Amino acid sequence: MERAAAGAGAMTALHAAKRALRAELKRRLRALSEAEKLRQSRLLGAQVVKHSKYRTSCRIAVFLSMSDEVQTAEIIKDIFQQGKECFIPQYKLCSNHMDMVKLASYEEIASLPLTSWNIHQPAESDARENALSVADGLDLILMPGLGFDKTGNRLGRGKGYYDTYLERCTHHPKGKPYTIALAFKEQICDVVPVSENDMKVDEVLFEPN
Repeated sequence: MERAAAGAGAMTALHAAKRALRAELKRRLRALSEAEKLRQSRLLGAQVVKHSKYRTSCRIAVFLSMSDEVQTAEIIKDIFQQGKECFIPQYKLCSNHMDMVKLASYEEIASLPLTSWNIHQPAESDARENALSVADGLDLILMPGLGFDKTGNRLGRGKGYYDTYLERCTHHPKGKPYTIALAFKEQICDVVPVSENDMKVDEVLFEPN
């Protein structure tokens, strides 16, 4: 009983720490000007397209940015210019299930329905190639998040979409793809509180102070 109570207490403390850090990170992001977000996004986009993992990857998953995230439009354009295959999230909003499905072109994004988060995504009924349903899988995933530390710990928005997806990737014959998180420098924390279900990213790209 005492061990169970201690475990429950630790989980309560962990959830409280995550909640407090999310609130602080959202405050930092609200304070960022549009010009500053664009400046850092351009800088990180240039780093991505020069990155050795990006250059050697053929099948790349990338998020479509919300207004408080690193903007990925230029990266997506480059994926198509380089003749690579591009996959984007398809969320099931009633659960924590997410797939990465194939995008036909950069121009197609504007015609996709808008979610309640004001980002485009293929409708749940839209049948597309699912990256994990074929042997080729994915080579690289470019990931969003609310906060990160320099060891690769990530704080998401609390839905668990990416943690669950990366865990599924580990069961694919090709194995888990390389993961790069894109972050504004204001999203970098000394320590991100994590549980055993939280998946680390391989690398966090951000502008050093």
